[in-house]
Order: sequence, then C-alpha cells, then structure tokens
Amino acid sequence: MPDTSPLAVEDLHSRRILDLVARGEARSRSELAGLLGVAASTVGLRVQALLDAGVLQEAGDGTSRGGRRPRVLQIAGDGIVLSLDLGGRHARIGRHSLSGALQGTESIAIDLTEGPEATLDRVAVVFDRLGIDARIHAIGVSLPGPVDIATGSVDQPSRMPGWPGFRVGEHLAARFGAPVAVDNDANLAALGEHRAQFGHTQHSITVKAGTAIGSGVVVDGRIHRGATSAAGDITHTRIDGSGDIPCSCGNTGCLETVASGASLVRQMRERGNDAVRTTSDVLTLARDADPLATSLVRTAGTHLGQALSGVVNFFNPHAVFLTGSMSASEPFIAAVRSRVYEACHPLATQRLRIEAAITGADAILHGAARLALEEREVTPA
Repeated sequence: MPDTSPLAVEDLHSRRILDLVARGEARSRSELAGLLGVAASTVGLRVQALLDAGVLQEAGDGTSRGGRRPRVLQIAGDGIVLSLDLGGRHARIGRHSLSGALQGTESIAIDLTEGPEATLDRVAVVFDRLGIDARIHAIGVSLPGPVDIATGSVDQPSRMPGWPGFRVGEHLAARFGAPVAVDNDANLAALGEHRAQFGHTQHSITVKAGTAIGSGVVVDGRIHRGATSAAGDITHTRIDGSGDIPCSCGNTGCLETVASGASLVRQMRERGNDAVRTTSDVLTLARDADPLATSLVRTAGTHLGQALSGVVNFFNPHAVFLTGSMSASEPFIAAVRSRVYEACHPLATQRLRIEAAITGADAILHGAARLALEEREVTPA
C-alpha cells in the first residue's frame, strides 16, 4: 500500500509541484492547487518550503484574473542535469535543463570489464565537456544490473567484474561536487516513459526488450522497487513449453531464454542461419518477411505476453509500455497484446494500453535525469 504518512504526503506534493512547474503546466500557486486538487493553504506551505530550499524561485507577477496578480513560479537556478546510461559496450550520456528537457546526447565506447574507475574516467571526460559552461545541478546514473539504492552500487551483477560494492554515486559526487542518483536501467526506463505519458499519477509497467529483458514498475508515478529492489523482474519467470535451456540465473526455461533478442539470435543460428549476429539482424529479416525470423519474433512476443498476463491480472496497471530494440517490431507488440488480452480478466484489460514507448532510446536518460532532479529538489544538499 502507498505510504500515507504526513511526511510521505508532503514529499509527494513537493514532487508533483516541481514536476508541474518544470513541465510548464502550472505557473502559480492557484494553478497548482487546481491541478493537484488540494487546498491553496497546503500548496502555499509546500511552495514556501521549496522556495526556502532554493529549488523554486519567483519570477515576477502573472496575469490577474480579477484579484491580486499571482507570483510566477519557476525552477530556480541556471544549472544543468547530466544523465548516464551505462551498457556493456557503450555509454550514452545526456545533458538536460532543470525542467528535465533533454538538450543533447553523446555516446562513447566503453568496456565494463575494465572496472568501475576506468569506465567512469571515460564518462567523466564527456561530463566535463557537456558541463563546461554551466553548473551541474545533479547527476542521474543507470547501471545494467541490480542496484543497491542505499549505496549506489550494483548488487550481484553478471559480467561486471570489479563493480559489486563499488559506490558509483559517491565516486561521481566526489568528482563533480553534485548529488548523484543511481538506479538500474529497467527502473529508469520505466520512470522516464511513465512521466512522459502520465506525469505523477497512474500505474504502469515498462518492459525493456532487447538483447536481454528487464522491466520496471511505477505506482502512482513513482518507482516501486520492492523489499530487495527486485520488483518487476519478469526476466526469470518460468515459461511453459520453453524446454530446458539453461539461464544465467542457474535455472532453466526462463523468459530470457526464449523471448530475448539474444535467444532469437541463438535460435536463428541453430536453424542454420550463421549470418545472423545481432538482434537487429533478426528484426531486419522479420521486416523483410523472412518466415523463420517472423515466426520467432511472434513467438517471443507470445512468451512475453504470457509472463505479463499474471502481472497485469495482479497489478492492474493503466499501461504496459515496451521499449528496447524488440519494441520496433509490430508483430512482436501484436503478439504481446494478443496473449495478454487472451489470458487476463476483462476488468484488468478494460482500459489497458499496450504500446511502444514514446521516449524510445531516450527513456533511460529521461528517467535518470528525473530521478536526480527529484532527489536533489526534495532533499537539497
């Protein structure tokens, strides 16, 4: 159940106020009260706290609607937010305004097996370049593995030697003198897409389906991590009829072994197509109506739909968003939809949207920036 303690409610109001002001949907206390559906006095108290903390500022008078002219609110300062999406072989880095708007991106080649310090040194060079003309207000970091939110480090990752226990947030905070928020890629993709679609309300699941599969859950506009930050991890759901293919987790027949891009590449090569090397190769063949590739893509979508159907029945979200390279395939999305609608109770799918994410490759960067902004703004340094 959501936390309804007074402090939690105040925190939620602060986050929604900042989001509405940053997105330009509200410019005064009265507009905020109307959109939030709370008393003007409540909004006034939270706005004053944010003004005192230096994360909101007043910028002159607005237009009067019959009474005293309202004071215009805006995000304080002229700094920027930097975001980082770390992958196994590449890093994608974004620069954002204080509203969260993405101003530009840059990608560099990395190798996570070199260890955290060498990898982050490469990233720091780009951070320095992107932040040379502005104050870095906050940094958001996405890591490709389970994350211990309290320490800002990866927890039991695969293929990341030297990273377990390394405090990425503390390392970057010491280097750049700015607060750093760290989470895993699936959670941040979910947050980025949800905020673009719904803002601070409603519930969604975002599935990142590419070479591997990950997913994040957002409840009332906030990431739901669960007791051990494992919420939403459908990757290792056992799939009926998947056979006994071993998975990296040590079990067999997991969703990742039959529905991920890597599994499609393996299945194509097992059937004699040695020219296929990447998920993109399989999707290109499917777009060109190759019978085997098309069949495998549809089957992968059906398997994902099977795994999601139990989650949808239990969680009853407003939407399931699909991101990652597989989401570019309409046959894949159609198969997911078909299986979910077939397997779920009609009430669970009555208003359910299942569609490709609108943020595309930028979802993680948007989510990283938004998390960094909110942690910095609600709990200022």
